[in-house]
Amino acid sequence: MFSAFERRVAFRYLRARKGERFVSIIAIFSLVGIALGVATLIIVMSVMNGFRQELLAQILGLNGDIGVYGAGHNITQYDAAAGRLEKIPGVISAIPIVQGEVLMTGPHGGAIGGVARGIQPDGLAKLRTVSRHIVAGSLKDFTGRNIAVGAGVASQLGISLGGTITLVLPQGDATIIGTIPRIQSFHVSAIFRTGMAQYDSSFVFLPLTSAQTLFRAKDAATQIQLFVKNPDNTGPIKAAIPKVMGSAPVNVVDWQDSNNAFFAAVNVERNVMFLILTLIIVVAVFNVVSSMIMMVKDKTADIAILRTMGATSGSIMRIFFMVGASVGVIGTIAGFGLGVVFCAHIEQIRQFVQGLTGTQLFNPTVYYLESLPAKLVWSQVIEVVVIAIGLSFVATLYPSWRAARTDPVEALRHE
Repeated sequence: MFSAFERRVAFRYLRARKGERFVSIIAIFSLVGIALGVATLIIVMSVMNGFRQELLAQILGLNGDIGVYGAGHNITQYDAAAGRLEKIPGVISAIPIVQGEVLMTGPHGGAIGGVARGIQPDGLAKLRTVSRHIVAGSLKDFTGRNIAVGAGVASQLGISLGGTITLVLPQGDATIIGTIPRIQSFHVSAIFRTGMAQYDSSFVFLPLTSAQTLFRAKDAATQIQLFVKNPDNTGPIKAAIPKVMGSAPVNVVDWQDSNNAFFAAVNVERNVMFLILTLIIVVAVFNVVSSMIMMVKDKTADIAILRTMGATSGSIMRIFFMVGASVGVIGTIAGFGLGVVFCAHIEQIRQFVQGLTGTQLFNPTVYYLESLPAKLVWSQVIEVVVIAIGLSFVATLYPSWRAARTDPVEALRHE
């Protein structure tokens, strides 16, 4: 497609010589602009993907993919119901749960609101988000009055392993002097840190029988959480659940229903950021256009001489196309390498910048995560690279066409 003569001339024009520094500097700025645009787009999209993946893993790891709730009543014979639900194709496990909101107080005063979740020991072991992130104690003694609390809860209430935490329910017992809140104390046998600040600072787990006593749900569960093989295809499982549960009416809610607005906002933000940051590449591409036009103007005499020596207009167009395309391709490759390396070490870079500036760049209480995630989706990376190279090629067409239309007679006459 490109002859040796065309490649040699194009390579000569890419090198700056005396009197040509200004045009070359503009070309370098164009290359750096494209590289920074591509790298920024890769980094931001990777962070958005990592943010979504981490949030999804944390939410599904703690809450399950599908929740089965009794319609206006608790679920009785929950063990048998869970056994039938686990037989549905695609269901990995079904965990009965008793859950409610409580006020938590520590031994040294202070109180915070949170969620108390009653669960069987084997069910808690299946919640890998919790069972694999125990930072103190263990789940071996998860029976009776023993309880597992989040690291944030323990920190806020000043509770250590073996300490006491008190759960208070405002819906208490009615007496002649009014309603007395129900109060029960538990021993902290395990402290977990999921990495999601919202859960670590508000969730506690207690044995199912203790939760049934606390919430007055004798021999019943408030919900059954299902974990499935393919969270993105829960439709067939949701359709089969009412048939399995029998005549008792139930409400079935999957993770998409309960978190639809949140993840929709994340997807919209990711798409908008992609469009906005693509404009950085577009601006850099316009610099390529300006530098190429100036180069064509500067090389008018050279073009005329080449034409008189037998070079065709097509050959001239290909020469300048290679010059402009080389700037775009080199800039894209540099941006690709910079973006991938940055994403691979993004947490170390964040820690370094925080230590250097003394500021907190990533607040876990705001973003729900304790570290900055980044996930490279190679299809998106390829899309960014293709867009950058494609825009660079398009930007090179007009200056190359102008160079090919140069009249050698007029150019030499004015020279």
